[in-house]
Amino acid sequence: MPQPAMKASNPGRPRLLPTSAADETFAGITYHLDGELVPVLTVEVKPDQPVYFEHHIMLWKNPTVTIGMKAMKGAFKRMMAGLQIFVTEARGDGMIAFSRDGVGHIVPIHLDRGQEVHVREHQFLAATKHIEYTFQRVKGFSNMLLGATGFFIDKFHCTEGDGIVWLHGYGNVFEKTLADGEQIEIEPGGWLYKDASVKMETNLQKISAGIFATGLGFVTNRFTGPGRIGLQSMYMHMPTEE
Repeated sequence: MPQPAMKASNPGRPRLLPTSAADETFAGITYHLDGELVPVLTVEVKPDQPVYFEHHIMLWKNPTVTIGMKAMKGAFKRMMAGLQIFVTEARGDGMIAFSRDGVGHIVPIHLDRGQEVHVREHQFLAATKHIEYTFQRVKGFSNMLLGATGFFIDKFHCTEGDGIVWLHGYGNVFEKTLADGEQIEIEPGGWLYKDASVKMETNLQKISAGIFATGLGFVTNRFTGPGRIGLQSMYMHMPTEE
């Protein structure tokens, strides 16, 4: 599983992350990852360890686990941006399982207190109670090309103790840890998450299509370390904001 501490730079290609886990425990929560095509995340919820999650992804649960609503921080700002102001929350003593209707790879991000991870919108699955869920509006014409996901990046910050964010990547998920100043360019639909320390910018390269043809543009997202960057092998381009 991805570790909260930065590792040494990994020269060469990104590494494939594990696709399964059994009895994995972090931040006082035990979870399991099963399945290769459409994976399932099973979390062992405790009375003092609720888990919140995106709507419509629950697969099954024990009757001892209750479902409620959790208000998001900055509700007015989120409402004005057209984002959800509530998420679903599981409490109790038992197990609950989640699955998204899509081929992919579930990735747990372990965060220590004070750490933050930035995620492509619409790919959040679930998180533990110490994880604060906010967003960033991406401004500027060049950033309109940011993976065609609109103008927002989800931001998850661990406010106290330790915490876990679970993400759903399409295809398989790979990770590369960039050294300070090291760069990688990724197809705009191919990045999934990055550490807050990783700088991101849109890179537009002009390509000539011949002397009598119109020039074309080749777009990538350029990431500069230090920190982790996650890639998904199935490129997803969400509808952009009009």
